[in-house]
Amino acid sequence: MTRRALVTGGQGFVAQWAIRAMLARGWQVTAAGIHHGAESSILTDADRRAVEWVTMDVTESEQVGAAVERAAPDLVLHLAAISHVPDAKRNPARAFEVNTVGTVRLLAELAERRRDGRSDPVVLVVGSSEQYGRHERGEMPLDEQAEQRPLTLYASSKAAQELVALQAFRGDGLRVICTRSFNHSGAGQAPSFVLPGLVSRALAVARNGGRLTLGNGDTVRDFLHVDDVVDAYLSLADGGTPGEVYNVCSGEGVSIRALAESVLQRIGIPADISSDPALTRPVDVPVQIGSNAKLRRATGWTPRRTREDIIDDLIHAATR
Repeated sequence: MTRRALVTGGQGFVAQWAIRAMLARGWQVTAAGIHHGAESSILTDADRRAVEWVTMDVTESEQVGAAVERAAPDLVLHLAAISHVPDAKRNPARAFEVNTVGTVRLLAELAERRRDGRSDPVVLVVGSSEQYGRHERGEMPLDEQAEQRPLTLYASSKAAQELVALQAFRGDGLRVICTRSFNHSGAGQAPSFVLPGLVSRALAVARNGGRLTLGNGDTVRDFLHVDDVVDAYLSLADGGTPGEVYNVCSGEGVSIRALAESVLQRIGIPADISSDPALTRPVDVPVQIGSNAKLRRATGWTPRRTREDIIDDLIHAATR
């Protein structure tokens, strides 16, 4: 029997990778987003034709209901979000309207359909490691019991999203599984994010000379290839426990300076590295590394791609 999936935020970076993986597994996919269809360097023309594209803004209840009705999903992968921290800060009300209230609208529609017996999908609600905020280096790696201390508006909206998602499990019986996903990257991610930005600036140095600039090079983060993230999501859809939260992470930390050095090495150029205050976030977390033990126990998932794979894929995408 063919499995049916609804992917919200269907034009987004992670969504495109998830759609590709679902199609490869034989899923029937409905992708919902604020634009109809998608221009993508990730999906092939055949992939795009295989997907049913529907217009859905999570701030519009009628559109949410229509998308869910059309998809009749066995799995909802909820990725629709304002996902860039500065964007959320620039428009806080919009960030909460999309990230939190949009999730409320989606869950309310799914709960109604469950009550009248129309469907009972697994609902994977994707959150962020930003929810953890600042913890001491000695507390790393953070597991799911670590206190959430959101420092940014984006992080607060995602923590609130998780709260309402778990309430929908307890109060409405929806089969909700939540993630707190740590940094991830790969081909197709916007250059406003850290690794594509480093690759873009390093390639400019390769062409024109000069220094490679970065923000706070001492910041330590936990990175996964987006392909491994998508594999974790689909593994949780099958093996995760409803009402539970799972870190999606590598379990290893790397400094931004070390990432920059690796980018230069993979491109094959020597260059000095310097800090640019304009690239430094006013509110930053010095170190954030997650534990993926719970995810591994539940699903048997393990990452297959390296940080060097991420960088090589980004370089290839930027130079082909």
